[in-house]
Amino acid sequence: MIKLKLMTAMLASLLLSLTAAGSSLPADDLRVGAAAAGLVADDSMVIAGGIHPRFVKGQEGKLRAVAVVLEKPGSAKLAIVACDVLMMTRDQLDPVAQRIERTCGIPASHVMIHCTHTHHAPSTMRVHGYDRDEVFSKRVQEGIVKAVTEANAKLSQATFHFHEGEEKTVGQNSRLLLGDGKIHWTGPRDDAVRPTGPFDPELPVLAFGDPAGDLKALLFNHSTHTIGAVTGNFRSPGFYGLVAQQLETELGGTALFMEGASGSTHRLDVAPGEALTRIKQAVLDALARAEPHEVDRLAAIKRPFTFKVRTFDEAAEDQAVSEYCKKRIGPRAESVIAVFREMRKLLAPQQGQERTTWVQVVLIGDVAIVGVPAEFFTQLGVDIKRRSPLPNTYVAELSNDWIGYLPDREAHKLGGYQVWTGLHSYAEPGTGERIVDQAVEMLEELAP
Repeated sequence: MIKLKLMTAMLASLLLSLTAAGSSLPADDLRVGAAAAGLVADDSMVIAGGIHPRFVKGQEGKLRAVAVVLEKPGSAKLAIVACDVLMMTRDQLDPVAQRIERTCGIPASHVMIHCTHTHHAPSTMRVHGYDRDEVFSKRVQEGIVKAVTEANAKLSQATFHFHEGEEKTVGQNSRLLLGDGKIHWTGPRDDAVRPTGPFDPELPVLAFGDPAGDLKALLFNHSTHTIGAVTGNFRSPGFYGLVAQQLETELGGTALFMEGASGSTHRLDVAPGEALTRIKQAVLDALARAEPHEVDRLAAIKRPFTFKVRTFDEAAEDQAVSEYCKKRIGPRAESVIAVFREMRKLLAPQQGQERTTWVQVVLIGDVAIVGVPAEFFTQLGVDIKRRSPLPNTYVAELSNDWIGYLPDREAHKLGGYQVWTGLHSYAEPGTGERIVDQAVEMLEELAP
């Protein structure tokens, strides 16, 4: 508690410095508005994030759509929205972005709609053994529009502070090589040999304050699967979303979390409550070290990306799933195997079909956020950051669409749940690398 009070005092001092800086700050023509809309859910709604349909009783925290709108003379407005759901597809999100363009004057290409990937909210898509809840999905769509509309109405002068923090203990690369050569998904992992990919600990914090020294909006980004209700088996925004809500209560303003490239990283060894504590402290630490950052321009590109549904060998796929499940997950193995068989049955006639999705880059000064439409493997996210011409580049997966897991080519060779063919993973190998290439090209277009 003492440390939290100290961090809060440091934040207050930081924001008051904005007022003292006055017109000497180069970004004082930046305008920012933020708002959140609640997403109403009930116990009758199927919860997304598992293999089979699941229901819970009760809720912790709020499920929300959180929006931050930015405006600067000479630049088109930007809107960044984070929704406390597992993921959504473009057939749901494209109409929302177009509606925002009509009602708020923000170009659809400048609207990034992101899903925080909580595994504790009603389903908003068809995957595994359940479909989306249409009532809740419509509420999410309306919540997005409401949040952006209210944020847009609150636009006022703001200054920007930024710092890239770090939290390297909550998550880890979860695709562990096991003693039998398989890749860990669920079940025992006492024979784990090593992780098969990287973990990204970066935790950037973007803070927007008003001239009076009050916090208007706070964005943070981190790359670990959002699995973990803190107080029980409830509906929940997950530990990241609860961090955002606690920060709002303690610091004021509106807080928004964006999931990084975490298709291959999970919270394996840290309890959800402890994860909340550690992430929250990492955000506060970064906030205390945040420095004034010039916003010379706002910009965005949202570009179509074409890919194909993979072709697959049914016998080989069935063998991979069956061998793992029968060895690692016990009595429920057959029911899990049946779900994967049904998904492949649905995908079989779609093999080789061409699909189109979105890749987006949003620029706030020299801070770039790359929106990718998938559960993006961490190696691919790291590749975007490494190749970017902009010094501060971050990835927000599950933005504007969802096309399943996107592993890198090496991960495809290793196999495992994220690679098994199904509605959760159906893009052809190499799609992830091609998205990296396109994202880097777009970053290069926006680089000064």
